[in-house]
Amino acid sequence: MSLANRKFSMNRNTGTPRVSTKAARRFSTHDPSANETNSTIHKQFRNAHEGHRPHAGLDPTRASTGVIWCTERAYEHGFLEEPDLWANLGQGAPEVDDEIEGSFERPHTIDITMAGREYGPTAGIKSLRAAVANLYNVHHREGKKSQYSWENVCIVPGGRAGLIRIAAVLNNAYLGFFIPDYTAYNEMLSLFKNFAAIPSPLSEEDGYHINPDKIAEEIARGTSVILTSNPRNPTGKVVKNPELAEIQNICRDRATLVMDEFYGGYNYTSNCDGTTISAAENIEDVDEDDVLIIDGLTKRFRLPGWRIAWIVGPKEFIQAIGSCGSYLDGGANVPFQEAAIAMLEPNKVRTEMKALQTHFREKRDYVVQRLRAMGFKISTVPDSTFYLWLDLEGLPDQISDGLNFFQACLEERVIVVPGIFFDLNPSKRRDLFDSPCHHFVRFSYGPKMETLKMGLDGIERVVKKYATVDSDSE
Repeated sequence: MSLANRKFSMNRNTGTPRVSTKAARRFSTHDPSANETNSTIHKQFRNAHEGHRPHAGLDPTRASTGVIWCTERAYEHGFLEEPDLWANLGQGAPEVDDEIEGSFERPHTIDITMAGREYGPTAGIKSLRAAVANLYNVHHREGKKSQYSWENVCIVPGGRAGLIRIAAVLNNAYLGFFIPDYTAYNEMLSLFKNFAAIPSPLSEEDGYHINPDKIAEEIARGTSVILTSNPRNPTGKVVKNPELAEIQNICRDRATLVMDEFYGGYNYTSNCDGTTISAAENIEDVDEDDVLIIDGLTKRFRLPGWRIAWIVGPKEFIQAIGSCGSYLDGGANVPFQEAAIAMLEPNKVRTEMKALQTHFREKRDYVVQRLRAMGFKISTVPDSTFYLWLDLEGLPDQISDGLNFFQACLEERVIVVPGIFFDLNPSKRRDLFDSPCHHFVRFSYGPKMETLKMGLDGIERVVKKYATVDSDSE
């Protein structure tokens, strides 16, 4: 890839373009458009993220994740003072009230036992670990000889903590991950030096699908750990059997597969029958197959504030992951662990998943219908999660990239997440303007329906406003 035609650099203080004194600007392949260089939000983004400055190695700072950065920009527009007047379609959180038909009521109070006052085991309390193992055995391993036990489960204080624990115990390895994916992977992958993170872009034309051939290619080039979300954040797509089983067969005895399954309950591929998608179904031996599954109460039980999650995998892995909690996070809250046990009764969970899937599919269909009516191109309707990976290319030029669209939405009290944040770039070696995710935003239909309606009304005003500007300039 030639960089010879790159003529501009950016002033690191103002974010405005300047003619480079060097032959070429590093890490970029083309000139930014005037629409990008004159954009306030692009300047703000570039100045906040050292990987998009002209000298990425100078003055490094630890940037926040994409969702937090977007929320901070919303604070500057009044979100902190009047959150009820805003539609936050950026936060990756489901609605948390008890109004979903068929869903069980969440606890309003929690009894704290004497054990709950003490330090808990960093791997979690045994009774909750056993409840998680039983849930996976009933839902995914019925009739199989190899069954999970409590020793195959580690309880962790949230998904990010779980991913960091996994990263801490990995051997020296090439770790493969796919673009686009969950924004926090970016920070996690840059924290540790015991592995080299290798990105693998997925094709927009192929619907960002992870197929078995892609996994085989990763292993052929020396990748020994593969990390992915499934169902996938932000594209809303899921890999299910038989392809998922084929992927696991390719990885067996060749690579460790880390499966982020937090959205497994948001599965619309089986007519909302309560079925969840999990790699646990295809594991031959729970102690031999190098598959680590991470999930929790956060998404499918709609309790993000509880910070209770789990990792399921071979005992040897789980023992190491449990122990490293002693120097990373100290373990999960014991009273909340105790309160979570009753929620994991398998029949109760299946009923809950039916209610969840039916409710969120209705919201998905409403959102897709509204956005298509505004002129958005949605070629494939998501079959899982509560996200839309929204293509902006058909919109007026002024809002046809993620950052400018985000900025315009802030003016209407609507928050989305620019696609650039899902272009995982832990080595900070790819420029903003070169990102294949630059003309996308992630839209969350996790909030309540009234919030979605308010947000879509705001987005409709944005589209009409810039369509009028376009027509006036012709």
